[in-house]
This record gives sequence, C-alpha cells and structure tokens, in this order.
Amino acid sequence: MEKSKAQALLKRTVSAIVMIPVVLGALFYGAPFMNFLVMLIGVLLAWEWSSMVPSSRQNAFAITYTVPAVFSAMVPFPGLIWGTVVLFCWLTAIWLARHEEHKYLLMLGVPYIAIGAGSINWLYEFGGFALTLWFFLAVWSVDIGGYFVGSTLKGPKLAPKISPNKTWSGLIGGIVLAVVVTGALVYYYAGTEPLLYFCLLAAAVAVVAQIGDLLESAIKRHLGLKDSSNLIPGHGGMFDRVDGLIFAAPMLYLALFIVGFISSGM
Repeated sequence: MEKSKAQALLKRTVSAIVMIPVVLGALFYGAPFMNFLVMLIGVLLAWEWSSMVPSSRQNAFAITYTVPAVFSAMVPFPGLIWGTVVLFCWLTAIWLARHEEHKYLLMLGVPYIAIGAGSINWLYEFGGFALTLWFFLAVWSVDIGGYFVGSTLKGPKLAPKISPNKTWSGLIGGIVLAVVVTGALVYYYAGTEPLLYFCLLAAAVAVVAQIGDLLESAIKRHLGLKDSSNLIPGHGGMFDRVDGLIFAAPMLYLALFIVGFISSGM
C-alpha cells in the first residue's frame, strides 16, 4: 500500500513539474499564450465531458461543448456576443440530450465548461498577472495542503459518501496553506495594507474550490467513474486537475466585478 502511494505521489510530482512551468509561462507572457492555455483546457474538458457522460451522440456533444469553450478563451469578458454563442450551444445540447438517460449532466456541460474555463481568462484580463497567479497558487495550495495534511492527520471524513478520502483536517490544512501563501505573495507585491482582505478572500476561494472538487467527485460517483480520464499520469483527467479552478474562478470574477462596479460609483 505504501509503495503504491509513493508511486502515485511520484507520478503526481512529475506531472506537476511538467505542467506548472507551462501555466506560469502563459501567465507571465499573457496573450496569446494565456488564451491558448485556456483554450486547451476548455477543449480537453469538452472532450472529457462528452466521453465520461454516456450518450448516443458523443461527437455531437463534444462539438457542442468545444465551440463555447474556445470562444470563451478568445473574448476578454462575457459580453452579449459571448452570451449568444453560449445560449445557442446550450439550447443545442438541450435538444441533443432530450432522449438521453443522463440528459441533465449532458446539458450542464455547456455552461460548466464555458463559464468555468472562460472565467480564468477573464480573471487574467481583469486583474493581470499578479491576481491570476495568486488565484492559481491559492487553489493549488488547497490541493497540496489538503493532500498532505489529510493523509497525515486523517480524522473525520469531510463527505464520505462523495469522496471517502477527503477529511476535515485536509480541508483545514488546505485553507491554512492557501492563506499562508496568499499572505506571502500579497506582502511581496503590495505590503501590509491589503493583507487581511486577500487572506480572507483566499479562505473563501479555498472553500469554494473544495466545493467544486466535491461536485466533480459526486458526478463521477454518479457515473461510476474513478477519474474523468487517464490523460494526466498521477492526476487522472483534466477535470480532476482543474475542478476547483473552474468552480472558483467564476465566483471570484463575479465578486471582483461587483466590487469594482460599486467602487467606481456604479
């Protein structure tokens, strides 16, 4: 058992060593690299969703998910044209899924992927490199802290019927690490003035990201799956790697947009 855990950890580490520089490079250099990164994430999510949710028209659903995902990666904010494209694709998915067994999950694919992946791009357009780097680090910290603290301390299960390996100690460890990393990053970039605000925001992002993780786990359990795919060694699929990101990104973008709108005098 310990040997298998060590092998799994090694695979996760090697995959992370490959993926992290790609993400950081896209963040640092910005457009068009950031757009391409979000586009790649969206396309892979579209492929995975159409593969993991059984249907009689897998290719049609894959295209229906891919179009709004790609478009979301190309626009700087979710405007009227974006909304029209997503609505059309969503109505298409509803029509395609009308006789399918898992019709609601098939319908969910369009907004889940388009808004989730698109929000990462919009966050970057809204706040630039530093804000988006902080967001990625905060969500990654939840995963890392949760994994190591949870596997070390164990304790009461967080949601045993959904994800038996997750514990309350892991959640708390993830939140603490997200806050610590946030504190260090904010202090480096902006000093002490916004420290408390961003630490509280990091805790909120951590909780929302964990909810996104549990949501994906619930969907996989409903479908009888362990991973969304075997795309990434040690991590499973793209959904397994970005479930927290694509769930927390829309919430953060909306919150920052509202705060910015109010601050500007409405």
